[in-house]
Amino acid sequence: MKMRRWVKYVIWIGIILFVGVAGYFSFFHQSEAEANTINVGIMAGFKQEQAIWNEVAKTAKDKYGLNVKFQTFTDYSQPNNALTNGDIDVNAYQNYPFLDNWNEVHHTDIVPVGDTVIEPMRIYSNQFKSVNDISNGTSIAVPNDTNNESRALHVLQSAGLIKLNPKKTFTTVKDITSNPKNLKIKEVDASQTPRLLNSTGASVVNGNFAESSNLSPKKVIYAPPFTKDSHKWVNFIASTKKNKNDKQIKELVKAYQTEKTAKLIKKESGINQQAAWNLKFK
Repeated sequence: MKMRRWVKYVIWIGIILFVGVAGYFSFFHQSEAEANTINVGIMAGFKQEQAIWNEVAKTAKDKYGLNVKFQTFTDYSQPNNALTNGDIDVNAYQNYPFLDNWNEVHHTDIVPVGDTVIEPMRIYSNQFKSVNDISNGTSIAVPNDTNNESRALHVLQSAGLIKLNPKKTFTTVKDITSNPKNLKIKEVDASQTPRLLNSTGASVVNGNFAESSNLSPKKVIYAPPFTKDSHKWVNFIASTKKNKNDKQIKELVKAYQTEKTAKLIKKESGINQQAAWNLKFK
């Protein structure tokens, strides 16, 4: 009888030790995995971008042992709020004028830590073959948000269709100083610009929306050249200022800025995105 009790005690002690040791190692490995994890905020709905980031995550894991987790957002205000609040470590969706305006308005200190892609903004048309063919009084759709409207109007200026007040950082239709063809500029949500090609003479379309709408490159009637001023339209990975030198953030940037990623960007996006970290802006 005493022997049986002794055996039971030994078994129970063994079970307790096993559970304790297993729990310790489970906690240790979990803590280690969390320590090697970086949370990245990206915009939802762009499958090509997700495919690119999935490959970046694989490179980060294979080369640096870094676990990349994604949080997706549907509104352009969300990723910077999440970054400032500490819900994510970095985000990747914005260009330089957007961030400058964001920091000024919200009194934040978000900084770029590595260029990713540039999404060229082009003029598309179902009606015209060239910007020279655009007739008097033609309606042209442009995005209506501060950042993209200004960029779109500068594309129209680059094409020789209008002139803008050079003193304004962010221009609107009110800043058009010359409009010889009496163009009717229609301000709409950026996502709607491709859909209005059947009801307007032309649309100025962001690369990401041209991509998600499967717009044919044959419909492009004007593509502005890259100049020294074009770099401001490059997208980048962003972090808070205090974390910009974090080892894991630097490893993520290195995992993104590879020849393999550049080739995948071209494969997935065609003309709508270009790897930007090695582009020459003259």
